[in-house]
Amino acid sequence: MNTCLYLCLMSLATGTRAMLGFCANLSFLFKEKPFLERYAAAADAGFRAVETGFPFGFSKEDVVKAKISAGIEQVLINSLTGDVTKGELGYAAVEGKKDEFRKSILTTIDYAKAVGAKKIHIMSGVVQNPTSKNDQTLVENLKFAAELLQQENILGVIEPINNYSIPNYYLNSYEKAIEVIKAVDSAYLKLQLDIFHLQLIKGDITHTIEKVKPYIGHIQIAQAPGRNEPDTPGEINYNYVLDKIQKDAGYADWIGLEYIPLNDTVEGLKWVKNYGYSL
Repeated sequence: MNTCLYLCLMSLATGTRAMLGFCANLSFLFKEKPFLERYAAAADAGFRAVETGFPFGFSKEDVVKAKISAGIEQVLINSLTGDVTKGELGYAAVEGKKDEFRKSILTTIDYAKAVGAKKIHIMSGVVQNPTSKNDQTLVENLKFAAELLQQENILGVIEPINNYSIPNYYLNSYEKAIEVIKAVDSAYLKLQLDIFHLQLIKGDITHTIEKVKPYIGHIQIAQAPGRNEPDTPGEINYNYVLDKIQKDAGYADWIGLEYIPLNDTVEGLKWVKNYGYSL
């Protein structure tokens, strides 16, 4: 039983508000420090788990050492995206990049196994003029990935990303994401539901959570449109949304904090206690 599920069950037994498990996204939080030092910074702040983008420039041995030294769990890692300076943000839906996609998945699985991450966010990539061939490419690549992930008991997740944050990102629709998950038809591929992206893609948060809940494999949060702490001014009422995630979606796993702190990361974490939760 993972730590998050245990805490949720304990909260039900004691009659207190359910304890969601929040994991720090180290690609967004604790940027006051170099990347590897963020593992310890997260642990010192009270986090029990983290998630990260792919750790470019660091060997898996370096990352494992930082994680173990901090005594913290790693929940998720993003797939190797390619050269971000050239606009490469994954290959899954990009035609003619099958070899690059397969190499990226194998590399990411290697890192995930090393750090003990049981989820991989598989990035679809930027496509300027998408066609049905990109649909086919995405499904074929994800079927390949799902077979590998099943062998390692790792869950793959795909995430719709809004066009304001990443223009021309291929997977920018929840309807498309569900179609793809159904087409791949594997228990090892689910949806990463980022409430920030959901609000900027379509809104209608309550009904969308209800529709996609059978497919949810991971959740992330940030305020919209600024992508700051959940309690900062914005369009989303997180007191309501977090309650909805627990009671209606029945989600009892980690929620990634993928937001940009307005100021100091630790100072900005006061929202957790103010909302009646703990790290």
